[in-house]
Amino acid sequence: MATALLLLPDFTLILLGFALRRWMSLGDHFWAGVERLVYFILFPALLVNAILKTPLDLAAATPLLAAALGAMAVGMLVSWLARPLFGLKPMVFASVFQCGYRFNSYIGLAAAGLLFGTPGIAALGLIIGIAVPFANLSSVWMLARHGESGVWREIAKNPLIWATLTGLLLNLGGFEPPRPLGIFLGRLADASIALGLLAVGAALRLQGQSGILGASIYLSLVKLLVVPLAAVLIGQWFGLTGVYFGVAVLFASLPTASSAYILAMRMGGDGRSVAWIISATTLASMVTMPLWATWSAGR
Repeated sequence: MATALLLLPDFTLILLGFALRRWMSLGDHFWAGVERLVYFILFPALLVNAILKTPLDLAAATPLLAAALGAMAVGMLVSWLARPLFGLKPMVFASVFQCGYRFNSYIGLAAAGLLFGTPGIAALGLIIGIAVPFANLSSVWMLARHGESGVWREIAKNPLIWATLTGLLLNLGGFEPPRPLGIFLGRLADASIALGLLAVGAALRLQGQSGILGASIYLSLVKLLVVPLAAVLIGQWFGLTGVYFGVAVLFASLPTASSAYILAMRMGGDGRSVAWIISATTLASMVTMPLWATWSAGR
């Protein structure tokens, strides 16, 4: 219950974003601008700021990364079964397949800060830096087997990866930001959480999916139940404890990323079904994420 109450402000911001998108005539261009601001400026500043402030032991973080990537791999394998189980057409399957393992970084970074403070943000930042290329490669490969050049271009332009690498290099190099720079990064980091969660809520789409309800529910359950359980089991096998164990489970319990919809639409896939799964996992995660966080905290 305490964990659920701790995460309540973040989920309230998501619902507020959903309401503002529908009740205020701000226009799609406004929300697109907010998402670009968060994605390219504010969240990178949050990652750099957190990693700079946190003492890092990359050797100790290896089991954390292994648990996170292992959980994603389990999500991929179980999601693969959706095609034979539900008889999905190839392009429909390629579109919704990614929903079983892709993750919403906005919600993750906000929740990591609330539950674990700056060390939690830094730990999740390390996972994001490794997991984003992994997710992008597999997703685009499924949608276009010959599209690897597009994958690498997308990865090379990803600001969260560059922010993680920059923070790591500065941290390991012993860089201590001057006070004005530290305050500047802190101000950007503070702004990132609220605006990022409002953008998540504004992106929710509740219109019906395109005739594959069974597969959509199946993939939602994979993302919210199977992948976190895999993180728990793999994390225990690697001996993870404390913040690293909690962050690994938190990462695995995140809802599907909104970027999955953008990718499906860009590559001619079934964007409508992907949007439904994103919205369903985001809303359902308001119940499942606190449960996983509470369970991991007690182990």
